[in-house]
Amino acid sequence: MQRTDAVVVGGGLTGLAAAVAVAGAGLETVHLAPVSPRDQRTSALMQPSVDYLKGAGLVDEPAALGHPLTRMRLIDATGRLLRAPEALFDSAEAGLEAFGWNFANVKLTDAFEAAGAGLANLSTVAQAMSGLELTPDGPVLTLADGSRLRAPLVVGADGKKSLVRASAGFRAREHGFEQSALVCDLELGRPIGGTSVEFHYPNGPFTLVPAGGNRANLVWIDDRDVLKAAQAGGEERLRAALLEKSQRLFGDIRLATAAFIFPLSTLSVDRAGADGVVLVGEAAHAFPPIGAQGLNLGLRDVADLAAALAAESDRTGNWAVRLSEDYAARRQADLARTGMVVDVLFRSLLSPMLPAQMLRAAGLWALKLLPPLRRQAFAQGMGVR
Repeated sequence: MQRTDAVVVGGGLTGLAAAVAVAGAGLETVHLAPVSPRDQRTSALMQPSVDYLKGAGLVDEPAALGHPLTRMRLIDATGRLLRAPEALFDSAEAGLEAFGWNFANVKLTDAFEAAGAGLANLSTVAQAMSGLELTPDGPVLTLADGSRLRAPLVVGADGKKSLVRASAGFRAREHGFEQSALVCDLELGRPIGGTSVEFHYPNGPFTLVPAGGNRANLVWIDDRDVLKAAQAGGEERLRAALLEKSQRLFGDIRLATAAFIFPLSTLSVDRAGADGVVLVGEAAHAFPPIGAQGLNLGLRDVADLAAALAAESDRTGNWAVRLSEDYAARRQADLARTGMVVDVLFRSLLSPMLPAQMLRAAGLWALKLLPPLRRQAFAQGMGVR
């Protein structure tokens, strides 16, 4: 049986970042990352996440990889009796060059892999984990080929259906929505510059994220049947639906990539670490794509894991157990707060109840009219801690 200091399970962006963080702390690290298709999606990362990537050596210059997000425009297109005002938020008001950056996941993957290639104590194994057992001598992992690994520390970055989470006995709560998300890249008739534009409809937002030039990334949340019907009708029917949803504010629309539909759900755990096992990314939390919290929250997981590793200088005895408990304590408040905020925002948009609509409209009016409250909302949305 092979022995190592740490094993990171999962080959996505959070798993790659976690593997670099763990190996960067001086641990002999094995990264289990099965070969998978290239991720053609994009990720909007807020400035604190970008600052972490730069500090961790994962990204050198954001402008070489992505497009800045300088403004956010919210348009209430619900048609309800109580509607929120149109609101435009500018990063300059917060003294920032940009709220964040929109990156192609392929480019981030290449940058993260390049950072990992420079670490002699990080080895990547293109296999999946098939089992995990917690023994008195530490976790033991079984790989797809039947080989076994023993390590004091295991990092689960293996997504919503995490086998690490299930095998280690973490309790997860999951709730599915009737809505799904349709994502693709678009070529617009007019550029949107650095402005992310979000139309709020009764069944979810229709969001255009700038990707440079006339290109934008689309995230359209709606009833699953509505999205499937638009997709199944062919490119012209989908294009017509996109023109209607965008209110033709940006002229013509052309699909630049194929459209994919993903079901939406929330997932949370009572604790994100115990017994020498820690959970990062969607193994620990998942939300609808509201407020760009997905990968941003996963990178905050990795940042706190790096901090816990730095604090655990005495790596004797049950050091990995102590570290996992420290990590869980560091993550508890952020995960609870972010989960509550995203859930309230999403449900308030979907709710047909007048009180919920009143609160949402009043909240946006307050953000529009009160600069101190607006700046506080900026900090919350960006994940400033």
